[in-house]
Amino acid sequence: MGILHSYRAAVTWTGAGTAGTASYTSYSRDHEIVLAGKPPLLGSADPAFRGDPTRYNPEELLVAALSQCHLLWFLHLAANAGVVVLGYHDDASGTMRVAAAGAGQFTEVVLRPQLTVQGEVSEQSIAELHARAGEHCFITRSVNFPVRVEQGTISRV
Repeated sequence: MGILHSYRAAVTWTGAGTAGTASYTSYSRDHEIVLAGKPPLLGSADPAFRGDPTRYNPEELLVAALSQCHLLWFLHLAANAGVVVLGYHDDASGTMRVAAAGAGQFTEVVLRPQLTVQGEVSEQSIAELHARAGEHCFITRSVNFPVRVEQGTISRV
């Protein structure tokens, strides 16, 4: 058995107003996410589900978590392989399907990393590092939908 790590998040609903959940439209979806020692994240539902578009929603945070996890593993593996990465930008996106009854799930997330690397590094080497990052990313390994990487541009300096 491997080493266990624990994570905690305190989530407090702040949108009760004066009526609470008296009806589907009577309450705000606003909430606050607090992680020890960090500034709070202001959360809500996606605007399609009556949420505040100026706040983070769980669906976009899931896409961001997958992108972050891939980034961190890619950088780790690149450093171990002697590949010097000077820049990394990802335009990640996720697709979620909602059924008629209201339940839904993600069908895929696509990562589109664009890199700046030092020296001559083959696209094949970069692709292999992305594949290995996907195999190691804790979040990717925990979801039940595909997380694809569309290798973006690679700038060399």
